[in-house]
Amino acid sequence: MQKEFDLLQRELRLLFEELKVHSNNVLNKKPKPDKWSTLQVLYHLQLAEAGSLKYVQKKLSFNPELKNNNIGSKFREKAINIYMGLPIKFKAPPQVGDGAIPELSEFWTLVSKWRDQRDELGEFLETMPEDLVNKQIYKHPAAGRMSLLGMLKFFRSHIKRHKKQIDKNLKDYQYVV
Repeated sequence: MQKEFDLLQRELRLLFEELKVHSNNVLNKKPKPDKWSTLQVLYHLQLAEAGSLKYVQKKLSFNPELKNNNIGSKFREKAINIYMGLPIKFKAPPQVGDGAIPELSEFWTLVSKWRDQRDELGEFLETMPEDLVNKQIYKHPAAGRMSLLGMLKFFRSHIKRHKKQIDKNLKDYQYVV
């Protein structure tokens, strides 16, 4: 799980490194009125991870009976990650969709918030009892229950999916502002 978390951290660092050269004006620019700006995409990703961590923390707070990761949950993990790579568009759940995302954001504020959240996730994973590693703890809104490793892999595929959207948003901005 540490290896997957490290890969996830690397993805985020690279994304921030790439985007830090752009002004907030560029990052808040929508490609079309009904599309998300780059910062709205980042906000969506951050909200999705925050909500997922809160869900898992709450779930574990009442010592639930958890099922072992099995062939079904492993299939769901694979399926959602394959789906994330496809060019099929689908609407985000309300808690991480249009109504939850501000029109304008500030890049460095969002970076700071997301880094703090990732630190919290890292600490959470470090303190995770070994007997819970292969349990179905996380519940993806579309794919259902899966392991924490499956959750981390989903986070990576989610970032990769939206990185394509970010690249498309920024392709018209070949200059640094």
